[in-house]
Amino acid sequence: MSHIDGQTGKSGRGTAGFVASGTLAGSALLFVPIAIFSLVAWQTFGSAPQGTVTHFLIITIAVLGFSVFTGNTGVVSFGHAAFMGLAAHITGVLTMPVAQKGVFLPDLPPWLAGVEMNFLLAGLIALVIVTVIAFVIGIPIARLGGASASIATLGLLIIVYGVIVGARDYTRGSQALIGVPKTVDIPVALIFLGVAILLARIFRDSLPGLELRAMREDEPAARAIGVNVQGRRLLAWTVSAAIAALAGVLLAHFLGVYSPKEFYFQITFAILVMLIAGGMTSVSGAVVGAVLVTVLIDVLRGVEENINANWFSEPTVFGLTDIGLSLAILAVLFWRRDGLFGFWEIEELWGGWRRWFGLRAPSEVAPSQASRIDQGGALKIENVAKAFGGLRAVDGANLELRPGEIVGLIGPNGSGKTTLLGCISGALDLTAGKVVLDGTDISDLPAHRIARRRVGRTFQNIRLFAHLTVIENVKAALAASGTRLAPGAMDARARALLNELGIASYAPRRAGTLAYGLQRRLEIARALALEPRYLLLDEPAAGMNETESDELLGILGHLRESRGLGLLVVDHDLRLIMRLCDRVVVLNRGQVIAEGVPGEVQANPDVIEAYLGKRRAATRTTSAPPLGD
Repeated sequence: MSHIDGQTGKSGRGTAGFVASGTLAGSALLFVPIAIFSLVAWQTFGSAPQGTVTHFLIITIAVLGFSVFTGNTGVVSFGHAAFMGLAAHITGVLTMPVAQKGVFLPDLPPWLAGVEMNFLLAGLIALVIVTVIAFVIGIPIARLGGASASIATLGLLIIVYGVIVGARDYTRGSQALIGVPKTVDIPVALIFLGVAILLARIFRDSLPGLELRAMREDEPAARAIGVNVQGRRLLAWTVSAAIAALAGVLLAHFLGVYSPKEFYFQITFAILVMLIAGGMTSVSGAVVGAVLVTVLIDVLRGVEENINANWFSEPTVFGLTDIGLSLAILAVLFWRRDGLFGFWEIEELWGGWRRWFGLRAPSEVAPSQASRIDQGGALKIENVAKAFGGLRAVDGANLELRPGEIVGLIGPNGSGKTTLLGCISGALDLTAGKVVLDGTDISDLPAHRIARRRVGRTFQNIRLFAHLTVIENVKAALAASGTRLAPGAMDARARALLNELGIASYAPRRAGTLAYGLQRRLEIARALALEPRYLLLDEPAAGMNETESDELLGILGHLRESRGLGLLVVDHDLRLIMRLCDRVVVLNRGQVIAEGVPGEVQANPDVIEAYLGKRRAATRTTSAPPLGD
């Protein structure tokens, strides 16, 4: 493990304060204006406008609940309103006066019919119950991704709605639950909104949140740096369900009378519009989207009432609000598909917040002093095969890589090189054979566990987390690898790795904005965050000119000398391979056809035939230059 010297550690402590202050500043910039407006409304507005403001505060909490899952994982959830409905009905039954239970819920069991709790205790019980239910439900949902996960959440909403309606003895079925104490007003809702904003920002800016956002950008790349995708997705699901349940509790005690349909498609649609309008990938977008859409809904309802009162008597015109929201979604998707805030938080858009909080940006740090890896052990590929249907992409391949050794893996297009790297890294399941790491069979391990055993990789097509910053790309790998560092030290360690690859000055830039060669360097820096014993590089020189290729040659040579790690390099740049590698392995049609030092491999007739074909290989003279020259 690399060590951070005293200078770096000191800089890291300053960075830790910067990160924490950024979270607090962003939360304050969102909460303070809402709080001022809400408190003014509480003191000056009439009961109807106060009700609108209270409802807005509660719905904003619900939006934040949706955002914690959808924004961080990239999976659109249609099911979180189900948790709101469950929490609302649990707290409603627990707080209803006993006399009213006897009238409206006469079939309740005795132990529940005689209970009458206060709002806070009942709400806490509802939160715990719903969170546990969400955790259990989330176990299978976390195994899904993309559209399949979204469809599963829609099924959850429909099922829970059916359960609430069917449990007539406890919920009055489809009829409204009457008699729930109305104890939530603007101050109460405002307090919980502040808590929800801070919780959502802390989660988003935490290391698990960073891993989730990396997974949202590119799931295979996240697995390759050690992210436990299912575990992190389950965590986000559970936390978001708890926040949604809090919104359900508050809404129940604000309305006093509500039915299951309050927590069904209409509220889900409104919340998703808020997320899309503001930008579902940021907490700031969720809050600002809630503000704008609430105003839009209030205006549309006023227009709808005015039209019905002044233009129509029969039939009455309904649906203007839903039409307006649908058009708002289309407008946002057309002009700004990532929402108003996109992937940014409010303090990132407004740089002046540092002056208000008396803070400075973090300073640069010295490069890390990487310790060399022990030379014992090896990464062995033994008779590995991988078939896709009837096609055998890899067929009984054998290969060995030791720490401190650079091995080139070459072959014609379609020879199975990238497939073999996928088999080694756990991205692909083996059809036959095994992969042995330092004497341990790792063939059945998932990709993130192989990465945590210090096997890193890069990809043929660069797979960065494009909407994360350069430094966040590296910190995500540090977090996922299980590195135990204080926040400031982790930030300093990430900057040291960037400095080692010569890209520290780009740390605050979005990774997707870097030039091609710099993106390749960042991908290597991210892989080095695993402190790998073995590093698998898939065409690192692809798309580079001769100057960039020479620079890469120097970087890879430096990594071997400074760290002693084993490099398995796949590339079509034979000039780079022959200059860089200690040994070269040639793959053709999934089989190893040659292995040896570069000079021997260049002159091997089977290799020449694989690259040039039988006819051209037969006409090749002994005076012809070797492959790669």
